[in-house]
Amino acid sequence: MKKRIISAFSLVCAAALIFDYCIDSKNNIDVDSDTDASSTAIAGVMTAGAVDLASLESLSVTDSDAVATAKSLGDIYGYTNIGICNVSEGNLNIRESADTEGKLVGKFPANAACEIVSTEGDWSYIKSGEVEGYVLSEYLLTGDEAWEKAAELAEYVATSNTGGLRVRVEPNTDCEIIYQLADGEEVAILDNTQDDDWIKVDVDGDEGYVSAEYVDVDLSLKTAMTLTEARYGEGVSDVRTAICDYALQFVGNPYVWGGTSLTNGCDCSGFTMQIMAQYGVYLSHSSRAQANEGTTISTSELKPGDLIFYGKGSYINHVAIYIGGGQIVHASNKRDGIKISNYTYRTPIKCVRVIYD
Repeated sequence: MKKRIISAFSLVCAAALIFDYCIDSKNNIDVDSDTDASSTAIAGVMTAGAVDLASLESLSVTDSDAVATAKSLGDIYGYTNIGICNVSEGNLNIRESADTEGKLVGKFPANAACEIVSTEGDWSYIKSGEVEGYVLSEYLLTGDEAWEKAAELAEYVATSNTGGLRVRVEPNTDCEIIYQLADGEEVAILDNTQDDDWIKVDVDGDEGYVSAEYVDVDLSLKTAMTLTEARYGEGVSDVRTAICDYALQFVGNPYVWGGTSLTNGCDCSGFTMQIMAQYGVYLSHSSRAQANEGTTISTSELKPGDLIFYGKGSYINHVAIYIGGGQIVHASNKRDGIKISNYTYRTPIKCVRVIYD
């Protein structure tokens, strides 16, 4: 099905740009010392699902109706009392009760959206993605500010509706295949104005083209991340468990090309380099170099803490840490930051072991 993508910016060209608190070493606001380090954060998005782009295109915006347009966008998502996480970096903690000692049930990333269900004193009870609980109200944009911010933040994404979706270097079938995406994998849309049959997408910071026939186009806002127990399986050493636990603490933090800060921003190899350095394994700041700094193994031999490499053809340009259960944690791209993915979200090129136990 051919779909013509319109820029989210066209919906909000007149919307206002509306943008301290104590942050712990993991860039989380309102964090207790008893945070469960063995939790896994899974990022989510709220999408309109099968978006009718023609109806969105009719939402013209002027200086006088920017808020009304933003609310129309909210109607598409089903929000009635939208809130936007208003922190400059890191995550806002979501708790089971309206108390800083309450059990941590989720993380609310900067600029993510929620439905505000109720307010109790300094706390708001929210629902966001698969998470519901309490956050400190002072870190939420509400009312007209939230509607405007939501319209500004909304992005188009393409979700593969078939296994092995080919990402090509050019918008035609005669060119090189640079990636293959798994069924259900979501990527950011960059442009498809050159050809209605093809959509330009971002895959871990690299540009490519996918056939419009094999993706579903949605309008997306970030939502909260759930916390689930990390399952590493039997026979996994303490050091491998510790590596995964440590890496997962930084899910939701930003991606910065060339960066090495686990809190303020890192790229894929900067992430693996810093995580492994905590456990006495010193890697180069390059995914291609890291691919040669251990022992090559097969996917059937993977254990939590091993490294998985991806790339264009045989050219390696991305690295992730395997955490078990068919999942990886990696510094993905500017849009998603450090996140969890299925390890087959792209076709792995190489697996390497740098932990020997």
